[in-house]
Amino acid sequence: MAYNNRQPEFKQLLKVLEGGIPDRDVLFELFMGDQVYEHVVGPLPKDNPLDWTRAMIKAFSSLGYDYATVNGSNYCFPRKNNYHGAQTISLNESPVITDRASFAAYQWQDPKAADYSRLRDIGPDLPGGMKLMVMGPGGVLENVIRLVGYDNLCFMLYDDEQLLWDIFERVGSGLVEYYRRSMEYDSVGLLMSNDDWGFKSQTMISPKAMRKYVFPWHREIVKAAHAAGKPAVLHSCGWFEGIVDDIIGMGYDGRHSYEDTIMPVERAYELLAGKMAVLGGIDLHFLCSATPERIRERSRNMLDRAGQRGGYALGSGNSIPGYCPIDSYLAMISVVDGRI
Repeated sequence: MAYNNRQPEFKQLLKVLEGGIPDRDVLFELFMGDQVYEHVVGPLPKDNPLDWTRAMIKAFSSLGYDYATVNGSNYCFPRKNNYHGAQTISLNESPVITDRASFAAYQWQDPKAADYSRLRDIGPDLPGGMKLMVMGPGGVLENVIRLVGYDNLCFMLYDDEQLLWDIFERVGSGLVEYYRRSMEYDSVGLLMSNDDWGFKSQTMISPKAMRKYVFPWHREIVKAAHAAGKPAVLHSCGWFEGIVDDIIGMGYDGRHSYEDTIMPVERAYELLAGKMAVLGGIDLHFLCSATPERIRERSRNMLDRAGQRGGYALGSGNSIPGYCPIDSYLAMISVVDGRI
């Protein structure tokens, strides 16, 4: 089922990321839930990464996107899973590194040995003008928290800085190599660095600690993309007003994830316009609770706000989870190119 009649043109998203005005409206989403994909393409393949990538291309292109979000390989940071499908989990759930001995015993995957063949083999399946956006298996801070546990991370900041530094080095350098290898493929047009950093009113650790442990690796991730001649986008949930200059200084071409209770996208656009692209931003709670008419109105207004200044692509503030009514999501994207 197709929801638009246009061909994907990755160059339109590039214009947005360059801070320019695209020739037509551009959509942006980190990912959608399976209910959206299956609504468009039917049952999803679960076991074959190449078939999954094909399904993502079909779904994203049918909905009007100029790219499709995929993982570059099977590289990740394994840990115990004791939550058995729970809808929410604690940031302290199942830590696997708690001291120097468990750090030494942890079986780190080698990003150089991971299988990136999907990025090579998918080329013939990409419609002309479309590219892939490679996201990570979580981000720098996210993976450290998953491996260590949030409370343990806070204690390590004071009790064992060297151990914490070593953990960040293993996670950060692994992600840099993962992205570097992903960027080698012609099918890939864009790097998505997905790493949640904050709560509603502050970063998860102090900005000073973020600058010491987290931000240097993000600068390296951006360098990996730019060295390959490709843009890099940051997806990061949470409070960010006090670290805007840090984000801009990392060199990211665009930022994604906005929440009305933290900073509405309308305000974020005024803060960031001309400095980096603003992507998405239609608040997820708003999408889930507002009428389709209100959703279309806000979406049109956001496109109008950026219409003569550029550097904006329409989408949700985060992603489209399973609990978001599909009609609400479709109402948002329906305003693109005058669709009703």
